Order: sequence, then structure tokens, then C-alpha cells
Amino acid sequence: MSHKFKVRQMVRLAQPGFSDARTSAASIYEVVRLMPADQSGEVSYRIKSGVIERAVRESEIRST
Repeated sequence: MSHKFKVRQMVRLAQPGFSDARTSAASIYEVVRLMPADQSGEVSYRIKSGVIERAVRESEIRST
């Protein structure tokens, strides 16, 4: 599976959860690293907003 998003592209979380209480639901993240596919075959990304950096699956983010 190829990556849909590119490094330095701005994205938003598709469904912000309770774990994101420190950030607004409208927070914009920057893709900082493309990661390989997991066991299910879905690719992942490292995204960053301010000092918060996290790993997400492609299905968890959308373009801005």
C-alpha cells in the first residue's frame, strides 16, 4: 500500500478522541515521517502539532 499523504503536508485527525483533551478538535498537524505498513497492511505516519508528536494510521487522518 502506498502513502496517501506526504511529508510536510498538513492534516487533521479524522475523529479526535478523549486522549486529545490537550488539543483542540480543530488542531492541524504536519506529517513529519512516513512509516511502514502494520500487520493489517495499513500505512502509518508520525504527525506533529507544536510539541505534540504522535503516530497515527492513515485511516485516522484526513487532509485539511
